[in-house]
Amino acid sequence: MPARPALVLASSSPRRRDLLARIGVTPDRIDSPDIDETPRKGETPRAYALRLAAEKAAAVARAPGEVVIAGDTTIALGRRILPPAETEAVQRDLLAKLSGRRHHALSAVCVIDAEGRARTRLADTVVAFKVLSQREIDDYVACGEGLGKAGGYAIQGRAEAFVRFLQGSHSGVIGLPLFETRALLATAGVLG
Repeated sequence: MPARPALVLASSSPRRRDLLARIGVTPDRIDSPDIDETPRKGETPRAYALRLAAEKAAAVARAPGEVVIAGDTTIALGRRILPPAETEAVQRDLLAKLSGRRHHALSAVCVIDAEGRARTRLADTVVAFKVLSQREIDDYVACGEGLGKAGGYAIQGRAEAFVRFLQGSHSGVIGLPLFETRALLATAGVLG
């Protein structure tokens, strides 16, 4: 039986590393990609998430025989791509926009196999938040866990209590859709 190819995780996110561990995968190397994540004019949220995952995977150095995996999670309200919450003010605005509404968490994953072939998959998860009071928003922002996150929240933390409905991939909302990830890694020979 041939040896499993070395796996490179193209991400600095500890969440993606933890999610891979849930399916028994430990990256041999972690390399943080440096790409421009600015949406293109007229780009749909779905196309944006798929493009970023592919660009992140392509942006890291891959030695011969290595497999690279990268992901991107984009929060979309209709056709609008919501930014990561880089400041508390942005986070408050994002949570107010998501309050009482359904949104899409689009989680794309790209795997470049040992021969250099790139394959991508996308999980589209519908998430509906309860109506949030100003106090709930303020308390959540104060806890700090949603800062820097797509859409301004971390579903694996306190924000899970805001979710009244979810249809799709819970792990995708966290940062890596495990069903799609497992299928791509199996195709690339990383998993049996």
